[in-house]
Amino acid sequence: MARRTDRRPGGRWRSFLRGRLPVLVTLPLLLVSAQYATAQHTVGADDRKTARTADSAPGASHPGVRAPLPGGLGPCLGPACPDVHPPVNNDAIAGRDEAVNIFVGGDFRVRGGAAEAEGLVVTLGGFDQNKSRGGAAYNVGEVGVGSRVPPPAGSDWLVTGGDLTVADRQRLLAEGGVVRHGGTLTGTVAAARTVADPDATARYRDLRGELSDASSCYAHGDDGTGRAATGTAVNQGETTVFTGDGSSMLQVFNVDFDLVGPGGRQQGLRFDDIPAGATVLVNLLGTARTINTYSGELADTAPLNQLRPRLLWNFPDAGTVDLIGTGQFQGSVLIGNRDSQTLVTLPGVNGRFFTTGSVTHGGDTGPSGQEFHAYPFLGDLPDCAREPEPRGEVSVTKRDAEDEEPLAGAVFQLWRESNDTPGLQTGGDDPDTRVGDACVTDDDGRCADTVELGTYYWQELAPPDGYDLPDPAVFGPLVLTAENAADGVGVTAYNRETEEPQESGEVSVTKLDADTEEPLAGAVFQLWRETNGREGLQTRGANPDTRVGSTCETDAEGRCDATVDLGTYYWQELAPPDGYDLPDPAVFGPLVLDEQGAVTGVGVTAYNRATEEDGTATLTVLKRDLKTGEPLPGAVFELWRETNGRPGLQTGGGTPDERVDAGCATDDAGECVFEDLPTGSYYLRETDVPEGYLMPLRPVSGPYALDAGQSESKTVTLNNRPGERDKGKGKGKRLAAHPDH
Repeated sequence: MARRTDRRPGGRWRSFLRGRLPVLVTLPLLLVSAQYATAQHTVGADDRKTARTADSAPGASHPGVRAPLPGGLGPCLGPACPDVHPPVNNDAIAGRDEAVNIFVGGDFRVRGGAAEAEGLVVTLGGFDQNKSRGGAAYNVGEVGVGSRVPPPAGSDWLVTGGDLTVADRQRLLAEGGVVRHGGTLTGTVAAARTVADPDATARYRDLRGELSDASSCYAHGDDGTGRAATGTAVNQGETTVFTGDGSSMLQVFNVDFDLVGPGGRQQGLRFDDIPAGATVLVNLLGTARTINTYSGELADTAPLNQLRPRLLWNFPDAGTVDLIGTGQFQGSVLIGNRDSQTLVTLPGVNGRFFTTGSVTHGGDTGPSGQEFHAYPFLGDLPDCAREPEPRGEVSVTKRDAEDEEPLAGAVFQLWRESNDTPGLQTGGDDPDTRVGDACVTDDDGRCADTVELGTYYWQELAPPDGYDLPDPAVFGPLVLTAENAADGVGVTAYNRETEEPQESGEVSVTKLDADTEEPLAGAVFQLWRETNGREGLQTRGANPDTRVGSTCETDAEGRCDATVDLGTYYWQELAPPDGYDLPDPAVFGPLVLDEQGAVTGVGVTAYNRATEEDGTATLTVLKRDLKTGEPLPGAVFELWRETNGRPGLQTGGGTPDERVDAGCATDDAGECVFEDLPTGSYYLRETDVPEGYLMPLRPVSGPYALDAGQSESKTVTLNNRPGERDKGKGKGKRLAAHPDH
């Protein structure tokens, strides 16, 4: 294996800002007109502990400019709010904010190289973290780099209505706060406390409808005919220019195109003729919208940054929203379509982020270290207050089909019709919308939920004990309208008692050597029953077949068997005996156990071939100075073997490649030697660099093919460019560097 020498921490970068500022400052800057610049408006001027009232706000005399966002969202809340939110930094905590910074009406997904979400995060659906690059951690609440105004210590930092899932070998960090989850928690969460609370999001549920209504009103007006614009927006190719009227304290822009450059590339964003203190409302109209921009900076001296406290980007109708590019995006975001999917891969989003749909933070493209930064919204928006839409109860009552007695213990899931396809669709690319968690009928046989107007279905997931699941197991549609909301709508679902169990029989598999036909002990099998009506075995997806019992290991006679009800079965081989290859395919069946087969049982013979002996080889890494060619000690490498059949190195997800060695540091001769390696393809992943050198932009090299019987080791030379690195905390941010490998 690897020959290890001294491991030094020199490769750990020391400060996010010192490494990133020089790169960002060289990007094209967002321009603003002289008229706006001479107004001398600064971010700090309006960035106070609470928002001003409508009567005292600039433009209060203008009709309709009277209201904040629904639910009191927007301003910083609590006694510890700072007078001024500092620009993006990694200094000491500047204050505490009790307000929601990120609200998600659907699911919150963390993917790609996403790094952190500052402030209180609330998602009515689930929270799912499964990153593919940029480190294994994701921070919520308090982050390493941002406004440095997190929620109070010990308060809620993340609240989920559904399941909270963190992928294997990854971590969700909320170390000073509470993570409150309505569903199950799976994976590693580092928090002051984790609290299982089925009513975790109860206080936030109305926000989804209120934000959706407000988003529509801001763009389409109270009567739905459209809100009048005060300015124009023109996509000039490399820049989209927003030109205001120079006087209105609510500047409205209606945009029916993507903010992208030629060919979908990045472009700049420029605002002209915006009065100091004016609220800027940008309505991006259409069913799908993209912003791809380099505009916005870390320093708040930039013109776009100075608009941030009163700038709102509103997407009232879009089902797909992409916020991409390399800029430090400025201003708050509101997405009103409850069925929407939003992708955010910008390095920074600076402002409140409120979507009534779902959001995916991070992706396979764009820079790693993508972040949400907590900054308040203090704008004065159109007054869209209206009577709340009525809500009503949707119920199901479970009864015995013979005596009509109520039945407790049936499990139901409520669904809302959302895809305009008749009937209930629970899978596929465009399913209907799941409402809340599953419900178990009480002693009165009832399940009920109070919901907004719409069309609903109850899906029975499991019958009461001793009863059969009805076919079909979907009840509805139930149409809840303004006229019947006060009384509610319901349906009665009947179940019949299960008849005497069907005759059972034995299903077996016998494992033999493919050449000698000798029985083989030690193979591991799982039995599955055909239940989804699709040909062949499906072990995953929305509707897999049914796993039967636990795994079985073949005995000395090479047998696994199980006594089961009549039906169709498959044996899946999970692991071969020692010294043997797993067959391809590794599924044996179908085995049809009918009344005749139950007498003698049904079985299948599965053959395995002995694994051919592989030779071994050696891989040597030579680390050199890019300019001088001198050997460099102290570079640290991981060695990974290609095992999942997918091009390139995968270190996370469900089927990563195999890490062979967790770390080898180059010695004084600049060498790392990995010995006794099985033949195959390998990747080198540089995790630390020598003191005084930059981490390469592409720290992964390979694949390197190693063949048995090589008389000499395969030698790989990798170079590093000298350069200064940061000396601060930074919490997992990567430095911009050079592709030196």
